Amino acid sequence: MMADNIMRVATDVGGTFTDMVCFKIDNKTGVATIHTAKSDTTPPNFEQGVLDVLKKGNIDPKDVDFMAHGTTIVINALTERKGAKVGLITTEGFRDILEIARGNRPDFFNLHYKKPAPFVERYLRKEVVGRVSYKGKITTELDLSTLPEILDGFKQEGVEAIAICFMHSYANPTHELQTLEEIHKLWPEISAVSSHQITREWREYERTNTAVLSAYVQPIAERYLSRLRGGLKDQGLKNEPYIMQSNCGIDTLSNVSKTPITMVESGPASGFWGAAELSKFIGEPNVLALDIGGTTAKCSLIENNEVKIMTDYWIERDRRSAGYPIMVPVVDLVEIGNGGGSIAWVDDFKKLHVGPKSAGALPGPAAYGKGGTEATTTDANLVLGRINRDYFCGGAINADIASTQQAIKKLADKLEVSEADAARGIIRIANNNMVNALKLISVNRGHDPRDFTLVAFGGGGAMHAVALANELGIKKVVIPAGAAVFSAWGMMMSDLRRDFFVTQLSDLNEKSIDKISGLLEQTKQEALAQFATEDIAENKVSFLQYGKFRYQNQEHTTEVLLPEGVITAKMVTDIQAKFHADYEKEYTYRLNAPIEMVGIHLVAKAAVGKLEIQKQKLGNPDASMASKGQREVDYALEGIHMSDIYDGDKLTPGMVFNGPAIIEDSGTTTVINPNCHVSVDAYSNIHIQLKG
Repeated sequence: MMADNIMRVATDVGGTFTDMVCFKIDNKTGVATIHTAKSDTTPPNFEQGVLDVLKKGNIDPKDVDFMAHGTTIVINALTERKGAKVGLITTEGFRDILEIARGNRPDFFNLHYKKPAPFVERYLRKEVVGRVSYKGKITTELDLSTLPEILDGFKQEGVEAIAICFMHSYANPTHELQTLEEIHKLWPEISAVSSHQITREWREYERTNTAVLSAYVQPIAERYLSRLRGGLKDQGLKNEPYIMQSNCGIDTLSNVSKTPITMVESGPASGFWGAAELSKFIGEPNVLALDIGGTTAKCSLIENNEVKIMTDYWIERDRRSAGYPIMVPVVDLVEIGNGGGSIAWVDDFKKLHVGPKSAGALPGPAAYGKGGTEATTTDANLVLGRINRDYFCGGAINADIASTQQAIKKLADKLEVSEADAARGIIRIANNNMVNALKLISVNRGHDPRDFTLVAFGGGGAMHAVALANELGIKKVVIPAGAAVFSAWGMMMSDLRRDFFVTQLSDLNEKSIDKISGLLEQTKQEALAQFATEDIAENKVSFLQYGKFRYQNQEHTTEVLLPEGVITAKMVTDIQAKFHADYEKEYTYRLNAPIEMVGIHLVAKAAVGKLEIQKQKLGNPDASMASKGQREVDYALEGIHMSDIYDGDKLTPGMVFNGPAIIEDSGTTTVINPNCHVSVDAYSNIHIQLKG
């Protein structure tokens, strides 16, 4: 007998909060009832936060039919250096590749510049004899006679995970496979990963570092996913949860456990994928997506409803440090240390800064009343009346006004300004930091932000979005329904996705097109075989195929979407024209030079539980039924205004009103500046049209 309802749940572990979205779908009518919840993130036992948020949302895992999960466990382990002790096995003569790294350091004129320290010290980097050419030909046979001695040394040094990366294994992984197999025979319990399991792209430093970082997080991620699986199973979850990856797709928990580095940015990826799906519903194909949480602000550019995925991803890269490359498919994003919990501070020259240090969940902003003494962005918003002191965190917390005022006063005294001016300064600097991030993802990539709609979400997105749009000349802001837990919602819109990269040099012309088509077809068959082992039928799998092209003998590539199906000689001219156009858009020029393909990128997708969103009828435009009254609100740059206050839970499709106004719901506050027009669409999203 069919159940009355289908229940789909998504959970997202952030730096400060763990979010949950639940859809209960009536089998007869197809109508979905949406429930959301938030609870504190619980490091180091992050799985407890997931169980807590399910309990807080009154969700019994026994009733859940589909579950997706995103987490910050991997990025946290990397940035906090809480991973495993790693040993590296590599090709003879290449143990120092991690320290040689790249010469393009960011702080170029600093004569005392030091490269970031490798995650594996030199004494734990071992070499074996064996060599493969860049064409995949074995030039020196693999000699594993020294492997037992290497492993004995690793055991004595307390190594917990092993990374394997051989020269040109992207072209032929035979030696890596043989080494991995022998390690499992000699030391079955050790966690080990080889570079070809993660990426088949060239660049030896990037591949080596990716293998090392994957090994570094593998034990902790495996333990976390195992505890999560066990905790949910003990509470009656029928099916294993799917795990959100950095490529905007979900994958099986079992598959992700093998190479957990693929979920390094799983939280942001789900939010940006949700924004891409939302852009289709609202008829806005070009979107700047902004996610402001408690710790960070992240942004991504969506063009023609598509999120850009890249493999040139680095962590801890800034103007003073080269950072560390991770060669896995990651949504193209810019991230800064500015969120609701970002701490405001004054330097020795009496200059005000906001972030990147955050108050986190504990102690949190001073307003939380949990011992926080430093002023944060949240405290400034509270002082300026942008956040309702009587409805703080949706009424879940009684705002500690005394501690907030004390924290702001301490900052104001250092700056020798009034408390109101100090709070305005915090908001303005936080906004300026976010504007710069939005410019990095748009202007620096050859896009004019005025051609885009700003979609803002996360706990703080709606609070700052209009001011940021004003600064960038953007005319429209959209705040999604359930903005505070939008990243979790994005997981519901995701397909099971796997990205396959293969490096193979080839000219782009009619003579070589059979070679390119053959490589695509071979990779498709490998993908289908992989899905078949998980009982996913071939007719449920769809493909997107890309070519990675460059002008002959250049160093880096531009990725171009290829036509569906078999690539024929007739398509070559169109592909060349598309490459020229994409290249010029990114670099402002084009060359009259031969084009060559460096490799392919195949995206394989399978629908495993993607949610269908239903449109509602637009009703009465009168928003007075949602009114909560008025209060004075300080808009920082636009003065103090008596503003209409609306209950976000009572706003219904079709309602319209004008700013200045504030919309309050249990998860977030939307600040609407003067001279703005607001409407609620058929999906309950808030559209803010900026005038002037």
